[in-house]
Amino acid sequence: MFTQSLNAAILASESTGMSTQTHAIIVGGCIFLGFMLLLLITMSYTNVGNRHEIKAEAEDTHRTHTNNHGHH
Repeated sequence: MFTQSLNAAILASESTGMSTQTHAIIVGGCIFLGFMLLLLITMSYTNVGNRHEIKAEAEDTHRTHTNNHGHH
């Protein structure tokens, strides 16, 4: 689906006489905006994670190696 849309956009830009340089800037700008949208989504999930207090992990006696670095 994406490749069909991309091919249609390329054919439309060629028929209007748009230069290759302008086409490259438009495609690069769309990719950049896509990554910025993904960054925004990632940062929003990070903020949700920071809203809650960190709870102490219960000691799991079934682990093969317990963390004894604190030596309590």
